[in-house]
Amino acid sequence: MSKPNIFKLLAIDDDPQTLSLIADALRDEGLEILTVEDPETGFQQFQSLRPRVVLLDLIMPGASGMDMLERIVRSDPAANVIVISGHYSAESAMEAIQRGACDYLTKPLDFQRLRHRIANFLAEAEIRRRTLRLDQELVQACQFEGIVSRSPLMLDVFAKIRRVAPHFRTVLVTGATGTGKELVARAFHRLSAASPGPFVACNCSALVEGLVESELFGYMKGAFTGAVQDRAGLFESANGGVLFLDEIGDLSPLAQAKLLRVLQDHQVRRVGSPISRNVEVRVIAATNRDLRKMVREGQFREDLYYRLAVVEIALPPLANRREDLPLLQRYFVERFAAEYNKPIAGLTRRAQGVMATYPWPGNIRELENVIGNACMMVDGKFIDTNDLPEQLRTPFTGDSLIDEDLLSLDEVQRRHVIRVLERVGGNKARAAEILGLGRATIYQILSRMKIEGKDVSA
Repeated sequence: MSKPNIFKLLAIDDDPQTLSLIADALRDEGLEILTVEDPETGFQQFQSLRPRVVLLDLIMPGASGMDMLERIVRSDPAANVIVISGHYSAESAMEAIQRGACDYLTKPLDFQRLRHRIANFLAEAEIRRRTLRLDQELVQACQFEGIVSRSPLMLDVFAKIRRVAPHFRTVLVTGATGTGKELVARAFHRLSAASPGPFVACNCSALVEGLVESELFGYMKGAFTGAVQDRAGLFESANGGVLFLDEIGDLSPLAQAKLLRVLQDHQVRRVGSPISRNVEVRVIAATNRDLRKMVREGQFREDLYYRLAVVEIALPPLANRREDLPLLQRYFVERFAAEYNKPIAGLTRRAQGVMATYPWPGNIRELENVIGNACMMVDGKFIDTNDLPEQLRTPFTGDSLIDEDLLSLDEVQRRHVIRVLERVGGNKARAAEILGLGRATIYQILSRMKIEGKDVSA
C-alpha cells in the first residue's frame, strides 16, 4: 500500500529492464518508487496515487506517449513529468515541453542527471509547502476589516478610514466597478460609533424613477395605488446606523434635491404624510463616475457633491496594485475551496503567469469571479490555465492578433519568450517560472534561439 506522506515517483515504460534500472538507481533517494509496464494501468495508478514525479516513455506499444503526457498534465498540472526516449529529436523534445513535460531525457538514462532533477523537485516541493503556509499567514496579516491588501495605495486608504471612521457624517467613495467600494463602506460602519446600528445598502441605479422618493423616505397607506400599508424608507431603516448609497451618480436631479434636503435637515417625510421624522443616519455614497465632471456639465448638483465629499476615498484599480494579486488569489482560493468542499491548494505557475499579465478590467470582482469559476471547474489540487476563462488564456489585443496571425510557431514562441524576458528585466529564472518551464529547459531554448540576455539571478 502507498504511504500518504512520502514523495512518490511513477515510472511508466514497456521495457522491464529500464524500470528495474530506474528502481535500483533511485532506491536511496527517499522516494516511493512505482513501476508500471502498461501505459493505461500507469495512468490509472497516477490518478489514484497522485505521484509528484512521472517518468514516461515516449514510445510504447498501443499508446502515444505524447497523448499520455497530455492526459497526465491535464489530470494534475502540478505533476513533474520527465519524458524518456531512445530516439531523440529536437521536434519531439519541443513538443513534449509544449505539452507540459518539465524535461526530456534520452536512453540510456543519465542517472546522475535524473537524481539531480529529482533532488530539485524535492526542494521545490518543500519550498511550495513553506510558501503555502507563509501565504496563508500573510493573507491573515494583510486583512483590514475584510479587505485584503499590502499595496501602499491601499495601506493609505486603510489609514484614512481609521482616522475618519469615528467622526464622519458623510463620505464619498470613488473607484472603478469591482474595486471594493461596498467593502470600504462596511469598514467605515464597523469602525464608527454607529457600528451597533444597521448597515443598509441601496443601489441607486436600480431605483425606479417614479418610486425613488418612496424607497428612500417611505410612504403612508393610501399615498398611491398599491400603498396598502405604511412603510418605512431606507433612511428610517438605517436610523442609528449607516446608509450606503451605491451608484449615487445615477440619481435624477429631483431625487438629488430631496436627498440634499435630508442631509441638511436630518429629517424625512414619508410620501403622503404631513409629518417629518428625525433620523440620525451616517451616509456613505459611492460611484464609478466622475462627479466633478458631472457637476461641470450640470448633471449632478454641486451643493450635493460638496455635502457628500466632505471626505473622499479614491480606490485604485487592481492594475495599479498588482502586488496584491498573489494575496487575493490565495484568499479567494481558500474561500471557494471551503465553499465547494474541494482540496484545492492553489494555482500552477503557468496559471499564475497568465493571471500576472492579464489587465483585470473588472478589478477585484472579476478576479473573484475567475477564481470562483476555476475552483468550481478544477478536478485536481491545482488550478491550471485550462481552468481559466478564455479571455485570460488569450489576452491579445486586436493589434497583436494582426501582427502574429501569419507567423510561424517558432517565431511566435521566439517573440513570446523575448516579451516575457523584457517584462522581467532579463531574469531567465523568473521567465522560466512564468512560461511554466524548467530553468534548464529555457536555457536550452534560449541557446537555440541565440538570444543574448542580461545577467540573471540564480
